[in-house]
Amino acid sequence: LKPAAHALFKKLKDEELELLVQVVESRGAWESGCVLAPRGDPRGVKQGLPPQVLLCRLFRWPDLHQSHELKHLCYCTGGQGACGDLAVLCCNPHHFSRLAVPETPPPPYLKVSCEHENQGIEPAVTPSRRKRLTQDEGAGPCAEASLLCSPLPDTSLSWSTIKDGCWCKLAYWEYRTRVGRLYAVHEASVNVFCELPWGSGFCLAQLPAAYRSCAVRRARGKIGRGLLLSREPGGVWAYNRSEHPIFVSSPTLSPPGACGLTVLKVLPGYSAKVFNYEWAGDRRGWQLPGEGPCDTHSIRISFAKGWGPCYSRQFITSCPCWLEVLLNQPR
Repeated sequence: LKPAAHALFKKLKDEELELLVQVVESRGAWESGCVLAPRGDPRGVKQGLPPQVLLCRLFRWPDLHQSHELKHLCYCTGGQGACGDLAVLCCNPHHFSRLAVPETPPPPYLKVSCEHENQGIEPAVTPSRRKRLTQDEGAGPCAEASLLCSPLPDTSLSWSTIKDGCWCKLAYWEYRTRVGRLYAVHEASVNVFCELPWGSGFCLAQLPAAYRSCAVRRARGKIGRGLLLSREPGGVWAYNRSEHPIFVSSPTLSPPGACGLTVLKVLPGYSAKVFNYEWAGDRRGWQLPGEGPCDTHSIRISFAKGWGPCYSRQFITSCPCWLEVLLNQPR
């Protein structure tokens, strides 16, 4: 890659080279500008890698091969001619993510089937089965026994709560306890993080909690830069900015008529389309085995810990730190 990289660097302006150095040294800790490079002659592509693939392979993913494995992040304005100049394109390696694909699941720790409800197994207490929340306040810590006997407060959006123009609201949970208020998102994208050197968004480190177990503190220590949620044409995307996997589930990640739960593992540096607005209309009455009805316009994201049939944790309420994304239904 050395000769190809040197040839590309000679085509970049000095200010773009300086920006590239800052981006690489900070490892994408801040939302930087575009590094624009000439597109080149398409007839010469076979003699080398496209600029964005070359730099992503050089500074981020050595096993990267093709440009279709990459996705422009929502704040990149120099992709696909979006900057207004078709002769150049962005090759900032931290303006791209890799596309997450479903992996072959490991053998399940516990076999879960649709017959569980008919076998007298007590359904788990989950946010999808809660009573409607009347006040937008964070839930305080309670005894586990009382949580098992009473439903959790419902954070589902009603039409009266979406008149302020937000496209989603975020609820942060630690096991079965919601911490802090709902966070309304008005911009097209939002960062959710514990530690972020530069930038703004939903900072989980600022949320108070009377008590946190060792497991919660360990999980929170893995959130770091967290994730970037963005509303894009057709759906919602999640980009994993942390150094640990995140696990995502939504009604539109499961195939139509599916009996089980689909939980997608998104590795660091990867993006996934976690919600499809068009498919959501076909999920009316959608429910999970052992959990009951589920909000068809919601996304659940667990930090560092997976759940579902292929994990020791069967329900997301068994995860130390997780996020509930409550979507405004498009009109």
